Amino acid sequence: MDQVRIALANIRFPTTPDESIASARQAIQEASRKGARVICFPECFVPGYRGMGKRVPPPDSGFLERAWSLIADGAAAANITVVLGTERFVDNKLVATALVIDQDGTTAGFQDKVQIDPTEEDTYTPGLARRVFEAGPLTFGVAICHEGWRYPETVRWAVRHGAHVVFHPHFHEAEPGSYRPTTFADPANTFHEKAALCRAAENTCYFATVNFASPGSPTTSAVVRPDGTLLSHQPYGLEGLLMADLDITTATGLLAARCRTIP
Repeated sequence: MDQVRIALANIRFPTTPDESIASARQAIQEASRKGARVICFPECFVPGYRGMGKRVPPPDSGFLERAWSLIADGAAAANITVVLGTERFVDNKLVATALVIDQDGTTAGFQDKVQIDPTEEDTYTPGLARRVFEAGPLTFGVAICHEGWRYPETVRWAVRHGAHVVFHPHFHEAEPGSYRPTTFADPANTFHEKAALCRAAENTCYFATVNFASPGSPTTSAVVRPDGTLLSHQPYGLEGLLMADLDITTATGLLAARCRTIP
């Protein structure tokens, strides 16, 4: 029970909302066949992240309810916990979120994106609360994209509340003329992947970051050990599931627990 296998769905951006459902269900089935206890998807995978020039149909609560139901059915059939990047309406305002579905297909809850990027302010409304979830022996939190990159407090909060791993759904595609890495945490690349190493090391937890697969991707899906070393990563731009076995006895949360709060 000390080993928990997870899957990160490093798959391409859906061309339509309906394709996002089909792709999610297919990835869930594959992850289950490969023995994963939990699968995590990129940011707002259903129906697709709004921004960076992406053409996504207007928000539709009816579609979302149908999508969540179909994906929950897939989770139950596969006996796997799902961390689904999606969106939802809260008080008639659109929020980027992660829906957590238990392995029996019931809804465990949502982790809304509390710290939104400045470029998202016309699209999404910030969430208001944080929480952790459980999948068997594994306790986990979720920090969505900008939160995990630039707000270390979001990861530390989860670990101080018992998380062994913090999942980090994000969206990051190449821009014209941007650096195209082939090595994880390349010094010539942006700070992002170095931040992933720090989030794990500074909290003594696993950090599991998951991106879409795209040509020239500036960041890739990866799992970092509690000592800040890289456990595994997906080759840049290559579509597929990244599997990783977590030894939760090493995710002690020691350094997060030692953080002293100064009034």
